[in-house]
Amino acid sequence: MSESGGTVADRLREQRAVRLEILVVLSVTFGLSGINAALSLLESALAPGGVGEQTVALNSSRTSQAVLDLLFQLLGVARLAAWAGLALYLLWRSGLGPRAIGLARIRFRPDLLHGLLLAAVIGFPGLGLYLIAQSLGINVTIVPDALADHWWRMPALVLSACANSGAEEIVVVAYLLTRLRALGWSDNSALAASALLRGSYHLYQGLGGGIGNVVMGVIFGRYWQRTGRLWPLVIAHAVIDVVAYIGYGVLRGRVAWLP
Repeated sequence: MSESGGTVADRLREQRAVRLEILVVLSVTFGLSGINAALSLLESALAPGGVGEQTVALNSSRTSQAVLDLLFQLLGVARLAAWAGLALYLLWRSGLGPRAIGLARIRFRPDLLHGLLLAAVIGFPGLGLYLIAQSLGINVTIVPDALADHWWRMPALVLSACANSGAEEIVVVAYLLTRLRALGWSDNSALAASALLRGSYHLYQGLGGGIGNVVMGVIFGRYWQRTGRLWPLVIAHAVIDVVAYIGYGVLRGRVAWLP
């Protein structure tokens, strides 16, 4: 009886520890980002002209000094890498190394192919949703690249895209779904939580951005649950961001629907 009670008590302590760990990780990373994004959306809604008249730059210069600006951009990349590293470390401490969450040695042909297919499935409809939401006045105008024209601009945009991709897919998919599974959540409940979290920290883009990223979260999360492979998600997300960041600079002034 006492042994059984001890086992139950140990399990309850372990679950409390996991809940606390999730709270801390999300507070440090995307949880507070979601609250900040919601407040930004409220600010946009209360501003003159409403959400549709506001503009948000995803990558912008912090200073006119080229070297200092580069250091600021690299600091942002390092911050995202640290978020991903924290999640990987905590999973590793619990006995789940990179291989267990789908970050085994990359298989270039299938992982790259699946990544490109996922990027197409998410990217093209996502662009259409953005244009519709913007025309309805429920999305801000998004400027993917507002960096000054320094020599390091393109590499910095690619690094930013890769950092965003790694941090989001490791923390929001692999880490969160793994931890919620350990708490006994069903796959569908955990998937909904992960997708809603992804949508929340994109609310600064408007309701269209939030909804679009919830859909992305459902597709990406289900893919991981069924395949156990994370590399295709990292690749897909990076491709979407790189195309958005660099494509904006190429198309700006050449197409009427870009600001």
